[in-house]
Amino acid sequence: MTQVDIPASVPAQPAHHAEAERKWTDFFTFNSDHKVIGIQYLVTSFVFYLIGGALATAIRTELATPPSDFVSPDFYNGMLTLHGTIMIFLWVVPAGAGLANYLIPLMIGAKDMAFPKINALAFWMIVVGGALLLSSFWLETPQSGWTSYPPLSLVSGKVGEGIWIFSLLILGTSSILGALNFVVTIIKMRVPSMGIYQMPLFCWSMLAAGLLILTGTPVLAGALILLAFDLLAGTAFFNPTGGGDPVVYQHMFWFYSHPAVYIMILPLFGAISEILPVHSRKPIFGYRAIAYSSMIISFLGLIVWAHHMFTSGTPAWLRMFFMIATMIIAVPTGIKVFGWLATIWGGKIQLNSAMLFALGFIATFVIGGITGVMIASVPFDIHVHDTYFIVAHIHYVLFGGSVFGIYAALYHWFPKMTGRMMNETWGRIHFGLTFVGMNLTFMPMHELGLLGMNRRVAMYDPRFADLNVLCTIGSYILAVSTVPFIVNALWSWFKGKPAGDNPWNALTLEWQTTSPPAIENFEGIPVLTTGPYDYGKNNEALEASSDTPVLSS
Repeated sequence: MTQVDIPASVPAQPAHHAEAERKWTDFFTFNSDHKVIGIQYLVTSFVFYLIGGALATAIRTELATPPSDFVSPDFYNGMLTLHGTIMIFLWVVPAGAGLANYLIPLMIGAKDMAFPKINALAFWMIVVGGALLLSSFWLETPQSGWTSYPPLSLVSGKVGEGIWIFSLLILGTSSILGALNFVVTIIKMRVPSMGIYQMPLFCWSMLAAGLLILTGTPVLAGALILLAFDLLAGTAFFNPTGGGDPVVYQHMFWFYSHPAVYIMILPLFGAISEILPVHSRKPIFGYRAIAYSSMIISFLGLIVWAHHMFTSGTPAWLRMFFMIATMIIAVPTGIKVFGWLATIWGGKIQLNSAMLFALGFIATFVIGGITGVMIASVPFDIHVHDTYFIVAHIHYVLFGGSVFGIYAALYHWFPKMTGRMMNETWGRIHFGLTFVGMNLTFMPMHELGLLGMNRRVAMYDPRFADLNVLCTIGSYILAVSTVPFIVNALWSWFKGKPAGDNPWNALTLEWQTTSPPAIENFEGIPVLTTGPYDYGKNNEALEASSDTPVLSS
């Protein structure tokens, strides 16, 4: 028995077209098919990842030696600003949106997103916003970091700062439009037989992330608009020389930007929750607990922003509230981690590339989570504030979490998107280089921070030189690690082994249609007959009827 049945009473849809009718030019046009848009998001965000990664490698090259001898100080500040902005707003957030665009309608049995044209508009706003941001290389690079705190951002160059503000307004609008689509699609367009507790956990994660975007992003937009007035019209909302308060900007900025961590990580939490049961051949442990934990994270993420501001004059009593709230958010996150570990415990684990990156995700994200609890403590945060300990923490969360999660998702769903398998040998080489490079780059930064090395500096005390050399070597390994992935993805897309419709013998709906799916996804309306994670329960027929065996290591 499979999860999907097409009842005889439901007529085949005449508008169901074969994938072969799709042209490669569709990926360069204003196409409203959610699958085309999903791939557009993923490919575009990966291009920005390469640009942001090249900037990171240049930054680490500058920091390989104590003096500032590789680029000018102004260009170094510009690289820092653009690296952070690109990696957050043009890589991790759009990559999550790309996965959601591709998967949500397939997972809930819908033909498309709720608002297909708005969906396409949201994607092309990413391209416009990204191109505008990159234009600063030729005009004037923004100098005040990805947080753009005033008063520094008001005195460091109007052109560069203006470009940064307007590009983020475009990207934020895109994010709001995308989130609106995700929430409405998940709530209103599930097949009639799919109750809320039969929904895949990826959809729960995107529902939580979408609500978080709709709540937090307008506040950031408000802060940016006020900052633009201060910069270009001479107002003084945040400018202290005119009576403004720069700390208000910090409150508004972090009201969005702390939840932004969860906006980035929640889609990957959902992806990991899909990948582990499939490659462990076990039901997910604690389905409802994992689903609820996403919603709790979404709520708690909105009330912890001021833990970034313990050194900004925050009253002691308020510090206590935000310290406790920040520590509490580790509880629902821990529920997910324990649920994942219980899922793979005793399972028939297939150590393919998707599973390796999923396990790498858990290992590195847990390190980032533990240091996050440490930073939530007021005394410790004040000690390491603005040091490399913070850099190490954020990269273990965002690179160890998000990037490993994105790679795990790409290896897992690549057969569905292209109809072909990725090469496992190249996938393992990719994982090995990424895991070693990531830990060699960011693990020494914990010690650098504890020893007192400030972040966002191009010159530093020579006593930090040895650890910085290690970090730089690690960054070069990370840069090289993208090569086997790019080669593997391109070669496999055109020449890889045919995957069949369901190469992993998975039970969620997206695997019950063709690979790649037809334009309207399913012929007829799918009807659920088993749960999405009922491995070992009612799926013997699926195991027996699969024309492609489960891949093993």
